[in-house]
Amino acid sequence: MGASRDLPFPSGYHHLDEQKVIGRGSAVFDSAVAQLFTWGMHRGAGVKVGLDTPTATPDAAVELRWGIGPVGLTFCCRVIYVVDEPRVKGFAYGSLEGHPETGEERFVVEHRPDDTVVASISAFSRPGRWFTRLGGPANRAVQKVMTRRYLDALVSQKR
Repeated sequence: MGASRDLPFPSGYHHLDEQKVIGRGSAVFDSAVAQLFTWGMHRGAGVKVGLDTPTATPDAAVELRWGIGPVGLTFCCRVIYVVDEPRVKGFAYGSLEGHPETGEERFVVEHRPDDTVVASISAFSRPGRWFTRLGGPANRAVQKVMTRRYLDALVSQKR
């Protein structure tokens, strides 16, 4: 695991790469990083978060649930690495057994030299369960919608 560190992503997977300018300045960067590492981005996108640690740290397990009541999906992941550079912060998690998809997803916030703050989400995945194999292109559409919701959540939570 950890293949999401470098491009190109592994072949045989669907690849996703989205980014969004979420604001300008150190305060926006610091707020977005805090929201990202404390799972605020996920919660802001409507995902319930159950975890064994309150922050994203290497080897931390997280159980994400999306849906209403009994109609929903649970996604179990493990943080596989953290990006901790002065102007680039983030982490990646990989899917665990039983996750509807197999792969990794990387979340990064970057404070660029022109003072813009950009959030990026990159992933590679393929169906991991029978129902996601049947879902075909609908799975990718849901993943794209959720990616945009994550990015929008960071915009709405910036200070």
